[in-house]
Amino acid sequence: MTDQKTTLLRGARVLGGEPQDVLIEGGVIARVGRGLQAAGAEVVEAEGRVLLPGLVDLHTHLREPGREDSETVLTGTRAAARGGYTAVHAMANTFPVADTAGVVEQVWRLGREYGYCDVRPVGAVTVGLEGKQLAELGAMHDSAAEVRVFSDDGKCVDDAVIMRRALEYVKAFDGVVAQHAQEPRLTEGAQMNEGLVSAELGLAGWPAVAEESIIARDVLLAAHVGSRVHICHLSTAGSVEIVRWAKSKGWNVTAEVTPHHLLLTDELVRSYDPVYKVNPPLRTEADVMALREALADGTIDCVATDHAPHPHEDKDCEWGAAAMGMVGLETALSVVQHTMVESGLLDWAQVADRMSHRPAAIGRLAGHGRPVAPGEPANLVLLDAAYRGGVDPAGFASRSANTPYEGRELPGRVTHTWLRGRATVVDGALK
Repeated sequence: MTDQKTTLLRGARVLGGEPQDVLIEGGVIARVGRGLQAAGAEVVEAEGRVLLPGLVDLHTHLREPGREDSETVLTGTRAAARGGYTAVHAMANTFPVADTAGVVEQVWRLGREYGYCDVRPVGAVTVGLEGKQLAELGAMHDSAAEVRVFSDDGKCVDDAVIMRRALEYVKAFDGVVAQHAQEPRLTEGAQMNEGLVSAELGLAGWPAVAEESIIARDVLLAAHVGSRVHICHLSTAGSVEIVRWAKSKGWNVTAEVTPHHLLLTDELVRSYDPVYKVNPPLRTEADVMALREALADGTIDCVATDHAPHPHEDKDCEWGAAAMGMVGLETALSVVQHTMVESGLLDWAQVADRMSHRPAAIGRLAGHGRPVAPGEPANLVLLDAAYRGGVDPAGFASRSANTPYEGRELPGRVTHTWLRGRATVVDGALK
């Protein structure tokens, strides 16, 4: 890693606006304006490039401890930096599960040691993700990792009493329960979205109602308790309507959507390529359009990658035996540019809101998601939005390459990332 330097960005389009200069000193943004000068500063010619606050991911699988063959905190945070992220939330489904203060502190300390981005561990809601007994929520919050987000992601907290108790517990310290909405009985043996394509392919279907029924229950529970609930990887038009209704009531409900659910549909499963196997499954074109509109109007609060790395052998097999999940940290901003910016649904200021400000607020993450303004921490990403290129996983920083975009042309390329004024990516290369 490089030391903090005085850096002058010349001609950056802050939030996509008119070109300005940005001076970084001592890890913070010192000045923003035109014609800035700073003796001895390292100059970055940013003419025409978009400058955003560093991205924040609420939903990342770093796999360490236990599945270092897929990813590690080091490789995952390097991938995050390459994608423009300055903070990620590491999900709890590791081996051992992050259900104690000791495990979450281990992940947090590894993130601090490597320094490519801030790592905030997500604590498990239940012991061993088994859905039977609440984990050490208070101890994880009181640990050095200061856990504020709890999730059994990969599994649903399907017991209503356990979910209620979790919501009551985290309310005491303004935490949030992030629910993986999947009614287990309705998805036994499910392989893809239930619909026309699953019927034609003869694959067991995953009905939209399996997601929607859990979301409906949990927004009601959150309202009853007066606590915060966050919906992970929302994927159906019906789920959008439930969240929209809950928000209209003034309930404390937030939701995320993944980049792949903004772009890909279940039609791709006709290839039987396991790279398209994911949880929740790819849905229909109508669902994709509903998700885009909901992200645009703010019903869906943020984009979260659900970066789910797997070793080659877990995807290079027949569909039924393949693991579910896709990597996403290094392509997320490009997919959002393609689906939301180039379609006119979001401008760059709104992208900053959905990929930095709101996820940082949901995770109660200080120092991130801040405005690009004097006095703010210099957590920044510089994007060459005019770039067009094919996705080549051979160049990924991630340990895994299970991307659904291989060979697909996507716009945008992160050229620089700064974490508190320290460059983690320069000219597209890790420092």
